[in-house]
Amino acid sequence: MTAASNDPIALRAINAIRFLSADAVQKANSGHPGTPMGLAPLSYLLWTRYLRYNPRNPDWAGRDRFILSCGHASMLLYSMLHLTGYDVSMDDLKNFRQWGSLTPGHPEAGHTPGVEMTTGPLGQGISSAVGMAMAARFTAQRYHRPGHEFVPQRIVTICSDGDLMEGVSSEACSLAGVHGLSNLVAFWDDNKITIEGSTDLAFREDVAARYRAYGWNVLRVENGDTDLDGLCAAIESAYAENARPTLVAVRTTIAFGAPHKGGTAEAHGAPLGAAEIALAKEALGWPVEPLFLVPDDVRAHFRQAIDRGEAFEREWRLKIAAYQEAHPQLALDFERTSWGDLPEGWDAALPTFPVEDGAMATRSASGKVINAIAGLIPEMIGGSADLAPSTETLIKGGGDFFPQTPGGRNMHFGVREHGMGAILNGMSRYGSVIPYGATFLIFSDYVRPSIRLAAIMKCRVIYVFTHDSIGVGEDGPTHQPVEHLASLRAMPNVYVFRPADANETSACWKMALERADGPSLLCLSRQKLPVLPPDSVFGEGNVYRGGYISMEGSTANPSVVLIATGSEVSTAIGARALLEAGGVSTRVVSMPCREVFEAQPKEYRDAVIPPAVKARVSVEAAASFGWERYVGEAGVSVALDHFGASAPGDRIFAEFGFTAENVASAARGILSRQA
Repeated sequence: MTAASNDPIALRAINAIRFLSADAVQKANSGHPGTPMGLAPLSYLLWTRYLRYNPRNPDWAGRDRFILSCGHASMLLYSMLHLTGYDVSMDDLKNFRQWGSLTPGHPEAGHTPGVEMTTGPLGQGISSAVGMAMAARFTAQRYHRPGHEFVPQRIVTICSDGDLMEGVSSEACSLAGVHGLSNLVAFWDDNKITIEGSTDLAFREDVAARYRAYGWNVLRVENGDTDLDGLCAAIESAYAENARPTLVAVRTTIAFGAPHKGGTAEAHGAPLGAAEIALAKEALGWPVEPLFLVPDDVRAHFRQAIDRGEAFEREWRLKIAAYQEAHPQLALDFERTSWGDLPEGWDAALPTFPVEDGAMATRSASGKVINAIAGLIPEMIGGSADLAPSTETLIKGGGDFFPQTPGGRNMHFGVREHGMGAILNGMSRYGSVIPYGATFLIFSDYVRPSIRLAAIMKCRVIYVFTHDSIGVGEDGPTHQPVEHLASLRAMPNVYVFRPADANETSACWKMALERADGPSLLCLSRQKLPVLPPDSVFGEGNVYRGGYISMEGSTANPSVVLIATGSEVSTAIGARALLEAGGVSTRVVSMPCREVFEAQPKEYRDAVIPPAVKARVSVEAAASFGWERYVGEAGVSVALDHFGASAPGDRIFAEFGFTAENVASAARGILSRQA
């Protein structure tokens, strides 16, 4: 390959990247110009020499994956996408950060062609890249056969000082080292500048030593501003590594070329100013006018990526054609998982649980569901944050996902909930797998940033959150979730499932697996719960509507409606018996998923919770916030608007009023006020 330093168009192409980015930020009067200017040489080399992609088919399954972890430098990515021929126009660049454009302030997957991950919260991008590398390794092990290798080779990310400061990246990168993910290459933009000033203010550790301790290969380029050959050598060395992930520390100057703001915090989070940009252009030999300049020869140079990308894809499709001939069933399965389709008839394996089996914790029922369906959904892979015995999420006989057994389906994240969440997002965005991750519901606090990004990206990720209430018991308030259900339900595009028993758990798994446009959370009990009759759960299929009549009143027009979730459905059923004994017709509504219920037609929702019935009681051992929409002004919530306590679970439920007697009393109180 020709030495980059001898390529006469290279410097002009690099300057085109720099000043497209700076001009766009200036026009928007908002954004981060300095990092794109400093990273332009590295990006130029990656996108013109090393990355495998096809601008005419951004979602081609055989592509490398590139993640800009430092999402504040989004104009760098948009400039590259435009220049190399993706469907990102010059007008899109000129409308950076404006309403309706393809160039939002931070990259958004699914919004802009060529953007693999939604990034911006620092640390998330590089951590999700770890998940992509894991998914690629798992997929290769599932499908590759001797002489037939076609799964993409590289997951490449550019990250910043801020990414490496955030704890999530430490968690994920530590695990990447454990797994020796040699298909992962991270470039660290070591420009030593953050918003507040020099990184010396708060970041003085030996990052290279830390990553070596994680088990990474660490390389360094001392002059990322002008040493193109040094950059090429580092890239090629990283690509040649076959045992470890690689971190390439690239020393750059933020806003390289800007005479007054280059190398300073002023270039980080604000436009440089028209005068400073003009001076930078003069210093680097670039015309001051016109703005957004891309000379014809430079554009033609970048657009060679189109022919190169189509050649990459043709080569890959020939491999797939040969694979289809040699292994037709595997090829069909690869196509199915690439599209995200579930195997035909998989749900026939979903278990039902007879009442005579006796009480069962929903976490245990979930474990039985996982193992019943795992054989039919081989792309389902997951694990827990060191809690598999408690969350009951192991696939029996599925093997462990380790460097020596990359086809294993049981992942071990260690005590790293934050990293686990980001890794799951990367796995989902990679495709061909359906990932799940487990911990206690209380520790969803550590997963929450990743759940939010999963919701924004519409990632198909399943979270198994057990120990879902004060039923945790003796561990006390630090381990008893109170506000978590309400706060997670407040997050758009998240489905929160809280099944009442083993049969509802089976139904919730079905709904979660069939959901392809966002994350699903299964909130499951530690304590054993009575098993509801299968006919009452599955009889009319209404459990799949998110809320349904679990037990009807003694008359066609009930006087009271009790609405409950999870372990409290059985409590509501007990309260119904007391009320019915007193002549009060009482309906019990189980609502395993509010979000699914809210998506139903109004006619159905009104049939389940009749507007004319004002005596309504919600029962949930969690914060009351949000239940007012169902109980109305006249109703009452039996809830927990304070922290729990340390004691056996049954005692705590009784002390805090989650008893049939207290629920029945609350209903009678409403009726007496109506009289």
